[in-house]
Amino acid sequence: MDLTKKETLKHMKVLTEFHSAPGFESDLKAYIKNEMEPYADDFIYNRMGGFYAVKHSKNPNAKKVMVAAHMDEVGFMITHIADNGMIQFTNLGGVAADIWQGQRLKVKNRNNEIITGVVASIPKHFRTGNEGLPEIKDLMLDIGSASAAEVRARGIEIGDSIVPDTDFIQLSEQRFAGKAWDNRYGCLLAIEILKLFKDKQLDVELYVGANVQEEVGLRGARAAAEQIDPDVAFVVDCSPANDMKGAQQLSGQLGEGTLIRIKDGTMLLKPAFRDYLLELCNQHDIKHQYYISPGGTDGGEIHKANSGIPTAVIGVCARYIHSSDSVFDIRDYYAARQLLFESIQALDDKQIEHLQYS
Repeated sequence: MDLTKKETLKHMKVLTEFHSAPGFESDLKAYIKNEMEPYADDFIYNRMGGFYAVKHSKNPNAKKVMVAAHMDEVGFMITHIADNGMIQFTNLGGVAADIWQGQRLKVKNRNNEIITGVVASIPKHFRTGNEGLPEIKDLMLDIGSASAAEVRARGIEIGDSIVPDTDFIQLSEQRFAGKAWDNRYGCLLAIEILKLFKDKQLDVELYVGANVQEEVGLRGARAAAEQIDPDVAFVVDCSPANDMKGAQQLSGQLGEGTLIRIKDGTMLLKPAFRDYLLELCNQHDIKHQYYISPGGTDGGEIHKANSGIPTAVIGVCARYIHSSDSVFDIRDYYAARQLLFESIQALDDKQIEHLQYS
């Protein structure tokens, strides 16, 4: 089944512009499920909020393969509504505190309406030079309301979620910008990999879906892994690129292909799995690059679940993630999609046993 660039770009725009902070993933979940429905035999759900589409195998003894994205993006939660209508908030996920002043953010209120505001900043005219770096708790969102009563009349309350207000745009032929490519990349890949296998028979039972609350501590991954109990798992996630001043050692370069993540703060890639991925990259001429990260992915929880699950991250990198915008190269996405496709298609019982016990 062919996937057109136009179709991919349409999903990129819709997915990156979704409002889906940690713990508030339900609207995005409904969208992804709707897109997957024509290509899924079944769906399973866990009580954390994650869900997986299932593609059954005709093999009665089929091994289970899990493909895990996450639906949440870094964002904020309202903690205080001041008498003058200004809104204070706390972060959901890891963000730098000094990049938000003057930025537009959008609140999702209790009526599921989106309301945009601007984070307050001190104009140059009023600066003393002693302001120092801001903390998230000191930032204030201005939605144009003059009182707390006015804010609440617009359906906004403490506990509501906030994300950046950023449009998806094309910067050049191959490069794009938008918020939340971490990890709408994985959501897009989950949708498209299911479509690619629509007319193909697999020796494995395929579970493709997305977890919740990854950005606040990989919280949704364990429930999904324990429910599915896969024999092999692939995590699809986006990582930070550190190439603004040129190539930096194993820290991701735009346009250099999918990431072979050999080490991060939560997981080491098993040598057998590394060699399996590299062999497929070389066999199918898939552009790839080694990657090391101080952070982690849902793989950190998945690979430890039950009696241990061989897990690999098939990722891409993007600049400026965990901010109001990110820049990425669509060719890296295509490389990751092909590697995931080939990795699943090549699995059989012998290969899975090798990945599990070598």
